[in-house]
Amino acid sequence: MRTGEQGAERHLGAADELADGLGDDVPDWVAYFDAAEHAGARAVSARDLTGIGRPRTASVHFIDALALRKPGFERVRVMDRIGLSAALFTEGDAEQAAVAAQQALDDAARVESTLVASRLNTLLDAARPYKTAAVDDVRTRARDLASSRPTTVAA
Repeated sequence: MRTGEQGAERHLGAADELADGLGDDVPDWVAYFDAAEHAGARAVSARDLTGIGRPRTASVHFIDALALRKPGFERVRVMDRIGLSAALFTEGDAEQAAVAAQQALDDAARVESTLVASRLNTLLDAARPYKTAAVDDVRTRARDLASSRPTTVAA
C-alpha cells in the first residue's frame, strides 16, 4: 500500500472511530457529518485512489451515500449520483453507468452549482474510453449541461 493510500485509510479509519464514539453528544461543527457524509467521503476517496495500488470499488460507497441521504441535501445527492455514474464507468460497467448518468443529469439540470459543474467534468473524463450510442448521449448531455453552469464563484 502506497503512502497516499495509507494516509487515506488512516484518516477514514479515524473518522469511523470518531463517528462511532460520539453517540448523541455531537458538536455543532461536525453535526452535518452523518453516515451519508461518511459514505460519500469513502466513495470519493476510493474514486480518487483508483489507479493507485489495488483496484477500488467506489460505486458501493456512492450507493450507500445515496440511500442514507436525508431530504434537503439535493446538491449533495446530485453530486453522489454523478459520482456513482463516473465510478461505474471507471469500474468498467458502461451500460449501468450510462443509465445512472441519465438520472444524474436529469437531477443536475435542476441545480445551479460550480461543484456540480466540476463533477460533470469528472463524469466526462470517466466516460471517455467508451464509444457507444448511450455513452455518446451521456457525453453530449453532460458537456451541454457543464457549459451552461457557472464554473467560478462570483466575487
